[in-house]
Amino acid sequence: MTAQWPTGGSAPAPPPSPAAAEPLAEEELAEGFVRGEEACLAAAYHRWSGLVFTLAQRALGDAREAEDVTQVVFLAAWRGRHTFVPARGVLAGWLVGIARRKIADALSARTRRADLVTAAGARLAQTAYDTADRPEAVLDRVIVGQELARLPAPQRRVLGLAFYDDLTHTQIARLTGWPLGTVKSHARRGLRRLDHRLREADVPRTPS
Repeated sequence: MTAQWPTGGSAPAPPPSPAAAEPLAEEELAEGFVRGEEACLAAAYHRWSGLVFTLAQRALGDAREAEDVTQVVFLAAWRGRHTFVPARGVLAGWLVGIARRKIADALSARTRRADLVTAAGARLAQTAYDTADRPEAVLDRVIVGQELARLPAPQRRVLGLAFYDDLTHTQIARLTGWPLGTVKSHARRGLRRLDHRLREADVPRTPS
């Protein structure tokens, strides 16, 4: 996932520094930020993006995800700048609050992706997967179906038969005429690719 910078295009890393040589006082920066001055956005990014990135990396353990979260935080802050009231707190603290929420969102999305891949794998292992007790199961099947469609044909067929038709490895081998080892290999590779695809798709968490 690549965040879009508020002024158009992908978020720079980092954006250009403000033209003024003297750094702005935090109060001036915050007031300019709320007014929508792009120089103040750039100054805020240079001043606090490192802090946001560090918080995200510690929580997520992944530099690439942390970079994405950092961009998302500043994008969200820019779009919601009118909700920030300087008299009630400092801009840095407000940004940290946004960062904590976006980090929580990223962790939830990661869990959601893992749940979907686990559900697909459970089909292969003949683990019970009762859709009647899971209202979000329909969404699961739609999302997984979209990502399955992007897999190579053999992997797509094996995972499709397992996830949608409840077939075991042995049953799939009989149906397709492929050796059992080939079916298992396609299943493993397909699940790895599915996990990667769901990460790229940034699957959100379904509300409980």
